Amino acid sequence: MSSRSASAGYDRHITIFSPDGRLFQVEYAFKAISNSGLTSVGVRGKDSVVIATQKKVPDKLIDPSTVTHVFGITPLIGCVVTGLDPDGRTHIMRARQEAAEFKYKYGYDITPDMLAKRMANINQVYTQKAFMRPLGVSMIIIGWDHERGPQLYKTDPAGYFAGFRATAAGAKHQEAFNFLEKKLKGDEELNAEDSVELAIATLSSVLSANFKAQDLEIAIVTKDNPMFRILTTEEIDAELTRIAEKD
Repeated sequence: MSSRSASAGYDRHITIFSPDGRLFQVEYAFKAISNSGLTSVGVRGKDSVVIATQKKVPDKLIDPSTVTHVFGITPLIGCVVTGLDPDGRTHIMRARQEAAEFKYKYGYDITPDMLAKRMANINQVYTQKAFMRPLGVSMIIIGWDHERGPQLYKTDPAGYFAGFRATAAGAKHQEAFNFLEKKLKGDEELNAEDSVELAIATLSSVLSANFKAQDLEIAIVTKDNPMFRILTTEEIDAELTRIAEKD
């Protein structure tokens, strides 16, 4: 039986379950993330948390400085969005709005777990109302919580979110999961340098590529500097050189 006949029209509406309990449009949103051609990784250490993703400039005429998938949301929280670019930008705008409203209402900055929960709740509503389609993006959120330390969360189009020691999204995400699971078998906690190294090593391994600094986007939050910071090309180059010399 072909996949077309298996879905038998149940994929025409976001809000209708198929007889075997599936929401095909939500599953297609996950496919959009996998088909984006980009892989993103997040790694949480003892006193730091890192996100890394590929940087692909689709056209030689495009200014590379205007192409990014890593965004700051508040001074202490940032994220990488993987999937459809326009959906990702919409999601970022909404996340910034939610963070600003939270601070206005309660008088203090939103925490990474509350932001992840809020964005996941918004995604879940899109799966049950017919006037909005699910957004084809996965958001890996990192930040510093003054009570809990480094935080790493991921949201998906179905409205699920969870905290992770390490996670991945996009193309070859399962291979990235397997690599991270092997590297993080014990309870050992990574320092900031090891976290960056593991994130880069994961991308290099699953994509079988030797990256140059301009091929990567990396952001970090540490205990010493809890502000969300995107590394410059020079800093990424220095990290790649350090890892190459270590090997």
